[in-house]
Amino acid sequence: MKLQPVIGLETHVQLKTKSKLFSASSNDSDNSAPNQNICAIDLGHPGILPVLNEQAVRFAILLGLALNGKIATKSKFDRKHYFYPDLPKAYQISQFDVPVMSDGHLTFDVPGEVEPFTIKLERLHLEEDAAKNIHGEDGKTYVDYNRAGTPLCEIVTHPQFTSAAQAKAYLQELRLLARHLKVSDANMEKGHLRCDVNISLREVDENGVPLSASLSPKTEIKNVNSFKAVERVIEYEIKRQTKMWEEGNKPMVLTTRGWNDAKQITEEQRVKEEAADYKFFPEPDLPPMDLTEMTDEIRRQIPELPTARKNRLQTEYGFKADDVKQIVDDPELADFAENALSELGAWLQSMPDITPDQMEVERRKLTKLFSGWLLSKLGGLLAERKIDIQTMKITPENFAEFILLLAKGELTGPNALKVLDEMLNSGGDPSQIMEDIGAKRVDDSDALQMIVDEVIESNPDEAERFRNGDKKLMQFFIGQIMKASRGNADPAQSAKIISQKLK
Repeated sequence: MKLQPVIGLETHVQLKTKSKLFSASSNDSDNSAPNQNICAIDLGHPGILPVLNEQAVRFAILLGLALNGKIATKSKFDRKHYFYPDLPKAYQISQFDVPVMSDGHLTFDVPGEVEPFTIKLERLHLEEDAAKNIHGEDGKTYVDYNRAGTPLCEIVTHPQFTSAAQAKAYLQELRLLARHLKVSDANMEKGHLRCDVNISLREVDENGVPLSASLSPKTEIKNVNSFKAVERVIEYEIKRQTKMWEEGNKPMVLTTRGWNDAKQITEEQRVKEEAADYKFFPEPDLPPMDLTEMTDEIRRQIPELPTARKNRLQTEYGFKADDVKQIVDDPELADFAENALSELGAWLQSMPDITPDQMEVERRKLTKLFSGWLLSKLGGLLAERKIDIQTMKITPENFAEFILLLAKGELTGPNALKVLDEMLNSGGDPSQIMEDIGAKRVDDSDALQMIVDEVIESNPDEAERFRNGDKKLMQFFIGQIMKASRGNADPAQSAKIISQKLK
């Protein structure tokens, strides 16, 4: 018997609007004390009518278009009834039969797989979030209603994933897309991106063709809140359900389970004989929406998407695939990089008597230098200081100038790191910082000659061995010269002078 996992995801993306979906309350549950950002609408008081947040609708349409979906010309809201303390109205305003988007798809790379994977998306709909239950040590459950009414986009995939790697890669691509479009911070740790995993197994033949068109009852794992947890949930459930099949005890009813991160297992929460009946009916307090004009407007304004941006940067500048992925995966870093690269491009254009072929060679050299210093050196300093690219003091223009100083050999070695470090501290101009800390390269031939003479005089034994053919000592002498010049000597020029003096 050969079993194949069948996995679908339901993902909630918290939209980055200033106010909630149906009220004027602040949409900021991360930085507020409990039950501060609430009003009568959020608390479900009778006689208070909801007012739709147009920006949330625009964000939903934008995300739906980016997911290659069909946007409804007309849409509406519905009431979804269920009874929990985090839902003060005893119903949720959601969308049932006419979602904002249907029939979408998203294509992305999966680590370890040769071909890109395309997942079909059943729908994207708008709905309000519930409040947050907080379970106290005293055994009581407290409710923070700050989150009640927060605008969400729920995105439902078809059950096409067959591995944890595919599901994780999809979520990472969705997060990237939401951030690039600036519709959500999509931070899983803060609950901006939450995922329900639906998984079952089916029998397939040796070619992977299903032996039956019907699927076994699914197991749903609710509110998984990290990429690692999604991966582990799926891997655990595949093992658990495979064991059940092998023991002749395959799942026969719909089950809801929760992930216990401490034990690294899923635990049963409830069993359902059939799918829940939420008794949907149209929301009487909100009129239907005509989305045609708004969709046409947003379609004309949709920005460049991450995959297109990666391809363009690779083509224009010659970035390595891993480097360009790391850059584009952070929209703020990508914007910073593009602005700095534009400055470097202007410098290349200003070079006299340069042919197009020479310019392309120089561009790729600069890209390699730029990429290394941006991702490794600057990235390392930012991580060490816990600073993000948005709040750091270095401007794209100053970083481009810093790269040019390196490219022209005016700034070398450890001194470059000192200059970069001071740029982070002060936001200053790299050329001025280089002057201030004495990091300018020693260009004066006489000054460099004097330094070389002093190094040779201080190391007579090594000088004699070099004259007798021990050329490995060249690195020793260059190291001593760099030390004496505080890192400002040109290594190539230093080597040339040493060779002349120690013939």
